[in-house]
Order: sequence, then structure tokens, then C-alpha cells
Amino acid sequence: MNVSFSTSSLSVSNSRTRLISFRETEHGDQKSSEEWKTSTKLEALGSMEGELAHLLSTCKPETLNHNKTELSGFRNLFARFLRAKPTVDWSKIEPLPEGAIRPYKSLGHVVDKELIASQLRKLVVVKLNGGLGTSMGCKGPKSVISVRNDLTFLDLTMQQIQTLNKTYGVDVPLVLMNSFNTNEDTQKVLKKYANVKVSVHTFSQSQYPRINRETLLPIVKSLEADDNECWYPPGHGNFYEAFHNSGLLDKFLADGKEYCFLSNIDNMGATVDLSILNFVLNPSPDQTAPEFLMEVTDKTRADVKGGTLIQYEGRLMLLEIAQVPKDYVDEFKSISKFRIFNTNNLWAKLDAMRKIVVENKLEMEVIVNPKHLDRGLDVIQLETAAGAAIKSFSGAVGVNVPRSRFLPVKKTSDLLLLMSNLYDIDNGSLTLSHQRSFPTTPLVKLGSSFDKVKDYLGRFNGIPDLLELDHLTVSGDVWFGKDVSLKGTVIIIANHGDRIDIPPGSILENKIVSGNLRILEH
Repeated sequence: MNVSFSTSSLSVSNSRTRLISFRETEHGDQKSSEEWKTSTKLEALGSMEGELAHLLSTCKPETLNHNKTELSGFRNLFARFLRAKPTVDWSKIEPLPEGAIRPYKSLGHVVDKELIASQLRKLVVVKLNGGLGTSMGCKGPKSVISVRNDLTFLDLTMQQIQTLNKTYGVDVPLVLMNSFNTNEDTQKVLKKYANVKVSVHTFSQSQYPRINRETLLPIVKSLEADDNECWYPPGHGNFYEAFHNSGLLDKFLADGKEYCFLSNIDNMGATVDLSILNFVLNPSPDQTAPEFLMEVTDKTRADVKGGTLIQYEGRLMLLEIAQVPKDYVDEFKSISKFRIFNTNNLWAKLDAMRKIVVENKLEMEVIVNPKHLDRGLDVIQLETAAGAAIKSFSGAVGVNVPRSRFLPVKKTSDLLLLMSNLYDIDNGSLTLSHQRSFPTTPLVKLGSSFDKVKDYLGRFNGIPDLLELDHLTVSGDVWFGKDVSLKGTVIIIANHGDRIDIPPGSILENKIVSGNLRILEH
């Protein structure tokens, strides 16, 4: 089987690697140095293409077309990685133009039920469902972790969409983008929703080969080898191509759908927002409908690493911390200079998305994610972020949304907030309780004893009352009894070898608890 890959994207005249003579670099000038770097990159690309061609020769004929599409996407990503500058030129960052980020309140509110229904008929909801719950000590897809009242992320999402469909007499479809890690388990779980009034579609994002950090070559040697550790899902920026390749993008366009709302399945604040939907589908006479909209929200000190929107080389761009030169990291984390961050709640026009993918005009910065495998090998994964596509769409804007639209669950400390009386639950939607006297959420830091969901649940005999909590820090061997109330700033630290049991019914307000405390029943 003879399969070749072209190196045209690096602007070379033939597909063979051409090495620059070392005599050209003997004076050490910058031009020769750049030529040498270019030749090295071409050599790396040529070697990678040889390996990919070999890999294709190892697959079964019936999977050739699929694998060719996958490896072609990977090859293009690898070529972008080779030619990209790892960081931005800080001096080229410009102030955001007026109107680039709109306040949420300026969008207005829609009340006409028929108008809302007609707009919902043009919407597709997509949830990113490729992540595993391993960081929280769970097996399988993160979407099946229980969040509230034994309901999982997926349960709550299904409830939200079903309520929307019943309320307005529509059929908004739910699309799950799985990864090869989550697809099989998700398909099994979906069987329990047979009677739910939601049209569910799934597709898998790409599966790319991990790269040996030293050789810059794939560690997998055969496409028929059963070794998941050799592969990785290349970040949620892969959504656009994978969605198109699945056939679902064309299907929804044929069905009259116009926009998709994309968000992380673990963000319980990412519900369908009717004001934003109206804004993208029904712009005012002096405005053009944006092809892309990113929901941003105000930074707090807990969000200093989150990606932010900047104006760069005349376009809106998502700036992630990995792209920031080391000397400017503190400036990037500054709440005064970069006041907002990306929630990863994204709205995109479907026909624009198809055009950009088909014409290969999708420009996204490559994120290099280093990993150390159990077998002792250091590898890199090349990934992209969905929000980075903002620069490829026409008329893209940001909308500064309330913090309530960003309720992700990355750690058990996030889970504690959502499981507590801080939030009310209604048809799958979580909202901050009206009984809380101020609209901010508490800052919670739980120590390593609480990292795994099973351990975290075991240490709480009941979820504490957090309505009046500002800040909670817990460290060490700490256990909570039933009906505990935490108010103000509470710090509980059990030193090594000590254990602290917070007795049932305790009220801790602006307290520091340390040492050793055990109350035993007799």
C-alpha cells in the first residue's frame, strides 16, 4: 500500500527533505540560523510523514479511508506545531476595540414565546464529553459522576434540554462529542434515557498518536496494535473538524439548524441562554450577526490562569497562559490588566463553520502538552482549544456573562459547592440560592485527603450549610458530622498524625480549628 503525505504547507518545492549546508551557518548570522531551523523542521516533517505512511500500510483495507482522514488531520497539526512560535510577541498585543466584548445586560430579554420557539428550532446543543473522571478518582466518563441528588452531569443536561423542548414545543437536539476513552461507556449509559424527549446524537473526536519527545515520531508502530496508551484525544479544538467529518454538521444544516452552542459537560452553568440566542439570530439593524460568540466572565483570584481575549495582529485572539512569554506571566495573571477569562461557552454559526473547515482556514494555536507514561517514556500531545477558533470567524464577539454561567466541576471543592444549599436545583438547572445575601461564591480549598470523590463523600456525614460562608480551607485528616454550619472564614488544619472530627450540629463562624479533636460516642 503506497500512501504519501505532502509537505506543501511548509512551502517547500518537493516532498523530500532538503538539508541546508552547514557552510551557510559558519558566520552564525541570524538568516543562516533561521535557515538551519527551517531545514531541521523540514527534516522532522519528512520523517513524520514517512512514519505516517508506514502506519497506514498496517491498517485493514476497510479502515483505510477513516485512518487516512485521521492521520492527515494529525499531520497538519504537527506541521502547524513545527512552524508556530511557542509564545506571542507581547509588544503586539493591542487594546480590545470598542464593542469587542459586550455586557450581557445590553443583549435585552426575549418574552415572545413564539419567537423563542422559532429561534430554538435553529439551535443545536453540543456538550464536550471526552473527559474521564480519573483526576477525581472515578472510572469512566466524567459525565456520569453524581453532582446533586444522585443525578449526574448527563442526567442534569438531559433534564435541561427536555424542559426546554417541552416548554416551547420544540426538538432541540443534544450532541455529545466523546473521545475514544468515553465513547463505549457513554453509549451504554444513553440506553437509560430511551423515554426522555431529547434527540441525542454522538460522535467521537479524533484519535491522534502520542509523539516521542526526543525523536518527534509516533510511539505507535501499527494501527492494529491494541495499545490505548499510544493515543490521545487532541483537545476540544478538534470539535470543528471532527463534527464535520462525522456528517452531523451537514445533517443539521440540511435540517435548517443555524447555530450550535458548545460547552463543557461539567459546567453546570452552561444552560441555553435565550438572550444570547436572540442576539446571534436577531441582530439589531445596525449590526451583523456574529459568526462566533465567546462567553467571558470577570476574573477572580481563582481564575488567574484562565485564557483571555486580546486583539492581536488585527484580530480577536484567545490567549492561553501557555502562549505567554515567561517574563510576562505575572502580568497575564493580573486582574487589573486582563479582567475577563474564557468560560468555554461558545456559539458558532454552522454554515460558517463548514466553510472554514472545508477551505482549511481554521487557525488555532497549538498547545503542547507533555506527559510521562507509566512505561517510562516522555511524550508530547499536540492539542488545540475550541475558543482559539475565534480568529477564524467573521465578526466574532465576546459577551461578558454573569459568573453564574461558569460553574465547572474540576475538583471535589467545586462538587462541595454544588451539592450544598448554596444552589437550588430546578429541572436540571442549578442557580445560586436567593437566601445567600451576596452573589459571589465562597472560595473553598480542600486538602489532598478529599481529592478522590469516594474519600470526599466518606468524610462528610452530611454536606454542611454554606449559605453564609466566605472562605473554607481544610487540610489533613478532617471529618464532618451532620448538620454542620460554616460561616465567614473557616480554616481547619489537622497536623500530621492528628485527626479532627467536627461534631454534628456545630456552627463554625470565623474560626481556625487546629490540633486534634475527636468526640466519641459511648
